[in-house]
Amino acid sequence: MRIANFKLFLGIGLITCLVNNGCVEPFQAEFENFESALVVEATLTNELKQQEVFLSRTFEFEEEEPLMESNAQVRVVAGGNTFVFDEASAGTYVSAQAFAAQPNTAYQLLVTTQDGRSYSSDEVTLSPTTQIDGVRAERIINDDGEDGIAILVDSFDPSGSAKNYRYVYEESYRIIAPDWAPMDLIGDPAGGCGVLKIPKQRDEQVCYTTDLSNEIILTNTTDLEEDRVSNFMVRFLNRNNYIISHRYSILVKQLVHSNIAYTFYERLDEFSSSESLLSETQPGFLQGNMFSNENRNEKVLGFFDVASITEQRIFFNYEDFYPEEPLPPYADPCGQSAPVLINQGGLCVLRPIIEANVARFKDDNSIPQVGEGPFFIVPRVCGDCTVLGDTEIPEFWEE
Repeated sequence: MRIANFKLFLGIGLITCLVNNGCVEPFQAEFENFESALVVEATLTNELKQQEVFLSRTFEFEEEEPLMESNAQVRVVAGGNTFVFDEASAGTYVSAQAFAAQPNTAYQLLVTTQDGRSYSSDEVTLSPTTQIDGVRAERIINDDGEDGIAILVDSFDPSGSAKNYRYVYEESYRIIAPDWAPMDLIGDPAGGCGVLKIPKQRDEQVCYTTDLSNEIILTNTTDLEEDRVSNFMVRFLNRNNYIISHRYSILVKQLVHSNIAYTFYERLDEFSSSESLLSETQPGFLQGNMFSNENRNEKVLGFFDVASITEQRIFFNYEDFYPEEPLPPYADPCGQSAPVLINQGGLCVLRPIIEANVARFKDDNSIPQVGEGPFFIVPRVCGDCTVLGDTEIPEFWEE
């Protein structure tokens, strides 16, 4: 299970300007003696499934994408059993067989990279299991004065042995293209600058999208009288967020971690925040529980963990909280235009736009004004929901 793509680990040049966060001048950084370090992301759970391990390399400041670690040998050993992981895609390794982590069993991750270097983790055991008592949505005004929907979680462990909680979520939502039309435009097969209006050949009106959380969401009950999580907010959705317009669902997953794992994620969260990155006190190298077998001084980034997990899904509609109120603004302003077929220089105008697949037919322009063509068009995203999602209804979807 990936945690925010380990943004911290995916770049050694972490102290960046982040212009959108208020830097005045761009920061030109130079990094010497760059060391390509292995990055390991792996959390086994008590779910019966094909478990996953993600391997990549740190990358230099000026690079935009991490280098995925391919062609590695990945195994998990536990109680005399060995689980082999196959590479499903670059850097993503999936267990050849489905299995669920068991209590009172020590698990160890073993990795051998394609250059022959071997790495291993500390032995880790499954954390206690605590059920989610409830997930609900409430309309609130948050601390920033924003009106929106809070996704809140309640949980209770009567044994008091869990204490350390991390949350991830999968949010799914329906998208309806606001300017969808049953007709399309295509270039005239006869050539020239002409276009033809034809019935739409595929469904582009209603789509569904699923996004994964990309932040570290933590809470613990160590300082409380009982091991109870109450009204903990795992997600806030501003009322103007278009993803809640037509129906929204969120699957909240609760993971219970050991003290060591929780501390690691807590430090990772602090390290990856802009405030921490730009502060005078830098946290330095964040040691996990993966190590080189040949060179104990080699830096290895990441953490191997075995965590119990429980989950709960809810659905809601915008009108449940904002009855008879206008829907949030769409993902695009959806301005329309009516390009001419041929410009004054004799070049085609509308046909290249249509054939570049960047616009969709909206309506006929029955009374063209000066400089207008016979059809109104809109950006593709406004008439084609597949820009943002998929027309297939998710198996879990409920109306």
